[in-house]
Amino acid sequence: MEVNARNESEIFADLEKLCTSQGYVHVIAYFCFIDNTTSYADRISPEDLMRQLSPERLVRTEISTLVGLMFKQEIDFSIPDPEIFQGYIDSTKTLLEEIHHSMMAPVIENIIKNRDPQEKTSLLSSGLALREPIFYSGESAYYFQYRDFLIKKYGQDSDWFVKNKGYSIEQACLVIKAIENLHTYNLNQILSTFDKQDPSKWTVLPAFVFTVNEIATELGIRDTIVQSVISSFVPPDGTRNEDFLALGDFNITNAYPIIPYDGSGYILFHKYSLAEAFYETPFFWFNDDIAYKDIATKHRGEFTEKFSAERLKLVFGEDRVFENINIVDSRGKTVGEIDVLVVFANRAIVLQAKSKKLTIPARKGNDNCLRSDFKKAVQNAYDQAFSCAELLTNCNYRLEDCTSSLVEIRRDFSTVYLFCVVSDHYPALSFQAGEFLNCKKTDEIMYPFIMDVFLLDAMTEMLQTPLYFLSYVDRRTGYAGKINSMHELTVLAYHLKYNLWMDGEHNFIHLHDDICADLDLAMLTRRDGLPGIATPEGILTRFKDTAISKIISEIETSEDPDTIDLGFMLLLLNEDTMKQISSGIEEITKLVKKDGNHHNITIGMEDGSTGLTIHCNPEIETESIPQLKRHCNIRKYIGKANTWFGICLDPQSTKIKFVLKLDNEWKYSEEMEAIVKNRLKPQRTINFSQKAEARKKVGRNEPCNCGSGKKYKKCCLNSYSNFTI
Repeated sequence: MEVNARNESEIFADLEKLCTSQGYVHVIAYFCFIDNTTSYADRISPEDLMRQLSPERLVRTEISTLVGLMFKQEIDFSIPDPEIFQGYIDSTKTLLEEIHHSMMAPVIENIIKNRDPQEKTSLLSSGLALREPIFYSGESAYYFQYRDFLIKKYGQDSDWFVKNKGYSIEQACLVIKAIENLHTYNLNQILSTFDKQDPSKWTVLPAFVFTVNEIATELGIRDTIVQSVISSFVPPDGTRNEDFLALGDFNITNAYPIIPYDGSGYILFHKYSLAEAFYETPFFWFNDDIAYKDIATKHRGEFTEKFSAERLKLVFGEDRVFENINIVDSRGKTVGEIDVLVVFANRAIVLQAKSKKLTIPARKGNDNCLRSDFKKAVQNAYDQAFSCAELLTNCNYRLEDCTSSLVEIRRDFSTVYLFCVVSDHYPALSFQAGEFLNCKKTDEIMYPFIMDVFLLDAMTEMLQTPLYFLSYVDRRTGYAGKINSMHELTVLAYHLKYNLWMDGEHNFIHLHDDICADLDLAMLTRRDGLPGIATPEGILTRFKDTAISKIISEIETSEDPDTIDLGFMLLLLNEDTMKQISSGIEEITKLVKKDGNHHNITIGMEDGSTGLTIHCNPEIETESIPQLKRHCNIRKYIGKANTWFGICLDPQSTKIKFVLKLDNEWKYSEEMEAIVKNRLKPQRTINFSQKAEARKKVGRNEPCNCGSGKKYKKCCLNSYSNFTI
């Protein structure tokens, strides 16, 4: 790769000069329109959102940089001539592209010069190298999450806002929503007039302009309240972003994104900027209030914990989620504190919440600051979670809630998942975790899932049953270090659409942001009321109304450990296999109703690790259990598998009678050899990387495939169905 000839400061200076040019404000409005709005007809589709996920668009951090540089001088609002306008656009893209390359140039140059492989690796994880993913990581939160979380985050601070700012949090949220609605209305009105105007006068800037009176009239509240909300996010008088001298510097228009316009009007270039600013800027207001600072800090920590617990209760229910659990030793000393604990069957989630931010020096690439911030925000949370997880599985320690009452739960966990949750947008969180986090894994304790409250919100919104939620968490943590994406929402979106799974031939996946379109639309539809598809086409929709889907629905909330393991396995199956199993279930239930005998479907995994026998009979459970167990033992031995599952179905309702799991290491057995001597391995096995082959049905008068030499009707037809997938 060619190293950029110009350094970043030179390019930044040229960009500042361009942004303070005559009429450049109209160019920023153009970029906001082109890159941050979506047009659709009656119903929005994922394709309509693809423009916002294109690598060609300016990301919001780039646009906010342009706004910040423009604000350094008095703004000229005259409309440039079309040729000059286009020149501004082209120059902006060129300079931003150049500055993008320049951010990595020093790192690349050092790597080229350095011959030590270990040193090259450390350079790629240095603060200098991390500046690029931090700046271009994109948004980890949806606009409406910032807006809708405000009341939850600052609800306990409402009195402070009324006293010090002149409005309540609820009133502020109404104003934010009203400005958003006005933006949409104005934009549609302006675009409809373009065909009547001289193209040299075209500008979308008025779409981003509003007045206090417009908002107050729409809401029916006093002008003074609206004015107070707006004034809170207007840069202080006399400021001109003087300290914004490089990309990593504090940009005042990020914290105060509303710009005064024409005496009584205001400009807000993007609704996202205001919602994000309101979510994050009060932190600094509280810090300036010495008497209130510690109270606000306490409230901020409580928000992260309570919000996380609230979202997990949506999935697991009230009685399986515990808050503020103390781990106490025999002397009564507290040796660990769990912010949120989820207990489901023999699985547990230990969640530790933090409210630390990435500081300005860290954003600028200071190695020490980056590592220090990460330690405070993530590493400390992980260390605490891991310690608590170890103590949780040790029954020598008791669990108490915040009232010192004993919490009695099962402690024999097969798997403990660690969640480290931060409350604010932490740029390139997954990337930094991969570079900086020191962690370990035991047989029970999985690698940690590092996330913010926004991802947890999306996960619990889309995966609202314990089985689907834990299945995703299990795979995501199991693939730690094997998936690369700009943010975790992309990984979740991929899972919803394609079923996250890696075969033995691949050990790394890179995911592009455009995969997010279906998830983005689903969240917009659910939370913002857009006319779109509320559930992405994929794992949540493809098997609807099939026999296997009904089985999965039955075990979605089961707390039987073996049944959960079975559910994990079923959710790994590909679409073709799911359809074949469903057809097989329909066939064997018909056979049972017709001849009154029991029939089976046997499924062997391609890697031989496990398998499944679905057994259907009209008999009572006490008679069915030994029959199914016998079939499973035989198939497990033939397949040389360490585990095997069995499901017994009622032929009338096709509901599950019971589930069993054989879990023991395969060993050679002369007794089993004699039993399976005349039986063959399953004809076909499930292939996760390709579609399963179509099944072949054995005729009644054909030789039985068990190898006995008898006709099928005289042999295994009456003991099990030869529907082997």
